[in-house]
Amino acid sequence: MNEITVTIDGRAIQTQEGEYILNAARANGIFIPAICYLTRCSPTLACRICLVEADGKQVYACNAKAKEGMNITTTTPNIEAERRAIMEVYDVNHPLECGVCDQSGECELQNYTLEIGVDSQSYSIKDTHKPAQDWGLIHYDPALCIMCERCITVCKDMIGDAALSTVARGSEPIEAAFKESMPKDAYAMWNKLNKSLIAPNAGDTLDCTNCGECTAVCPVGALVSSDYQYTSNAWEHKQIPATCAHCSAGCQLSYDIKHTSIENPENKIYRVKNEWNYVSLCGAGRYGYDFENRNVTKDAAAFEAAIAAFKKADGIAFTSTITNEEALILQRLKEKYGYRLINEEARAFKNFLNAYSTVSAKSLYGGDLGEVHASDFVVSIGSALKTDNPNARFAMNNALSMNKGAGLYFHPINDPIIADMSKNVTQFNHAPMMEEAALYLMLDLFGDKAAMPSEVTEYLATFHSTKTVTVEETVDEKVTETVVKKVLNEETGVEEEVSEEVTKTIKKKVSKEVDVDVNAFYELLNAPAGFSDTLTKYLAKKERFSLMVGPDLYSHPNAENCARLVALIEKYTAFSVTMIPNLANTLGVAMICDLDAEGGSYTIGYNRAGDFTLSALGNGDLDMPALNQQEGTLTGIDKRVNPTNAALGYGGYVLNDIANALGITAEFTVDYTAQLPAAAGFKNIEFDTLPNHYTNSGEEVRGYRLDVQSVTVSGNESVIPFDANAAIKEKVVYMANPVLQFSPFTARAHQLQENGGLYVSKSCMESNGWNEGDRVSVKTARGELSVSIIKDGKIEGDIVYLPTFDTAINSEALFDGYRFTCVSIQKV
Repeated sequence: MNEITVTIDGRAIQTQEGEYILNAARANGIFIPAICYLTRCSPTLACRICLVEADGKQVYACNAKAKEGMNITTTTPNIEAERRAIMEVYDVNHPLECGVCDQSGECELQNYTLEIGVDSQSYSIKDTHKPAQDWGLIHYDPALCIMCERCITVCKDMIGDAALSTVARGSEPIEAAFKESMPKDAYAMWNKLNKSLIAPNAGDTLDCTNCGECTAVCPVGALVSSDYQYTSNAWEHKQIPATCAHCSAGCQLSYDIKHTSIENPENKIYRVKNEWNYVSLCGAGRYGYDFENRNVTKDAAAFEAAIAAFKKADGIAFTSTITNEEALILQRLKEKYGYRLINEEARAFKNFLNAYSTVSAKSLYGGDLGEVHASDFVVSIGSALKTDNPNARFAMNNALSMNKGAGLYFHPINDPIIADMSKNVTQFNHAPMMEEAALYLMLDLFGDKAAMPSEVTEYLATFHSTKTVTVEETVDEKVTETVVKKVLNEETGVEEEVSEEVTKTIKKKVSKEVDVDVNAFYELLNAPAGFSDTLTKYLAKKERFSLMVGPDLYSHPNAENCARLVALIEKYTAFSVTMIPNLANTLGVAMICDLDAEGGSYTIGYNRAGDFTLSALGNGDLDMPALNQQEGTLTGIDKRVNPTNAALGYGGYVLNDIANALGITAEFTVDYTAQLPAAAGFKNIEFDTLPNHYTNSGEEVRGYRLDVQSVTVSGNESVIPFDANAAIKEKVVYMANPVLQFSPFTARAHQLQENGGLYVSKSCMESNGWNEGDRVSVKTARGELSVSIIKDGKIEGDIVYLPTFDTAINSEALFDGYRFTCVSIQKV
């Protein structure tokens, strides 16, 4: 888009052509009141308080787009009258319970009432009884609802659940005299407010993925966390800026803390907040916050036992729920003592990146979630987006909703959440092991055949054949008819019959034989009927293309070939590529640590089982702090090194204490922040100088981005053919987590505590005669375990899955790396 100049209240500013006036003003620090509008979402015009005058015409700043040379005035006497009337209407019958309302102190209704100077009331109407409703994790009080519709908008345009809508309020009509006496925009807003309420589309229950973003955007106390309700006042909290510790999205959040009680001065996390105009949280980030290792003190004997264990050990096995600084400590220990570092998921991702680099000639993929948001054609391959990385799903949905986009989703499990995003998204529910075919199809459909390696082009050609088919089409045909009509003979005065030939065009259906291209990839990947025509429609007027690839590829038996194919797609198509790391710091660990394939004879476990275990879960031989008790950095999907801060105290030992005892010295763990390896793209920046905020324009100013390193390559861009017969057609089980769960740390949070089991769709449960809670034996080639049946209403089809968040199940033992494996299931 082109940069233009507009004038707001006499001040010339620069903005992008087509930007909403409201966003242009906010980016330049100019205040225009607005209640209903959400950045990154479509305007609803529900509140109408953002009235401005543009080139002499009154418009809504949230919906009017800036044009070159436009002159904008934010206040006039008429606009001020409208805004005051609107705020008076919002205050009509609004309960006077600010002293106990959970939003008090950060309530936009309070703020705007004071800002606009509403000190009297001109309007009234009989109130109606509106009982409060419990929606599980969320509490809705319709008496407090001002019908701004933010919750509906964010759920549809950003999250993709579309779980809320407006319903009739059942109130009495507004007196007719008000229509003539009050400002027209205020009347229109009141009329809508008086008629409507918010309700779940599923009836009395909220059928969604429980992200809680509706509570974050609510400007009043109508939608709040059920757990937080009536527990604290907003002004009592201290906000600790941090980075979410669960998936790899690296979302910014703040932990709201204060003392636990009068008797207990220890800090407690009461809730999590996010900058909802710029970043959305999933439910794990919002509700899974109190996973700290509680009531820990320094146990000198346990510490000495740990040092003895390290002196005996030859391996360290750990997860990626650690900071970059801790990863560097482990790497330094390896370099000094020769420990084998074991982290299977980070090693698989590291190997994938390395294989990708041999073709791409760079250390990291080129895309990020920001590019996905801005795209109008998005493809996902090898990831269960909904649970692998919810913000990747939000980005795809936002692109489809806001950019008139279209998309393709390749995954064996049929996901109704993906299907409901848009009518312009197609799911390919291919068999497991066919991920390579999906990548080849991307090259086939979108690759520059003239520039690609000839052997790749020739291989793709083998999947095409010509088939002669009979088609019926309508054609125009001229026919001549003899028409007899009566004509008056003027000489005799008698009507006479005259014949006349008339030529006319008629529509005629004809059959003909035509040669059509048959793409064998479509059958291999279970493409829906008519996909070729659908794709043509999808691609009309599309300009920005994004591909997201996920963990199913990193653990694929042919992961190296998949990685090289991804590099070819990035090089020879218009797609930017974003890779989805598995956990909070998988990318950081992969860039910092030299990881080994096999463990040693005596292993230290860090947040996983070992011969001697260090654990932040309270179940090890020596306690460690959880990520909400540490300072440090995490490297997320956007290749950004994000700072996180300790929300809660911790009284025990940390990994740095062990390193110091073993001769690798630093006063604080964050002393390693500036020492993170430059060769991997990290920068020599001290922890305390790292920024962590967004600007008014939405620019992310958090930490820093990794420098992408150039990699010397041989020029060999060869890839190997895939085996179509490798498709797994037997019953399979998938290794994944349900919505809201990522690791034992999410399950530790009090609002998300649950036991894992075998997750199945409703149809799968019915077809097998299972009931929820039934015990079944799950057997693969690597072992057998007994679990309970759990219904997952957010999947369809026959593929079942086992979670990794519940350590009591040890589901990883049933898999041989790849996330799918053949299974037999028997009821016990």
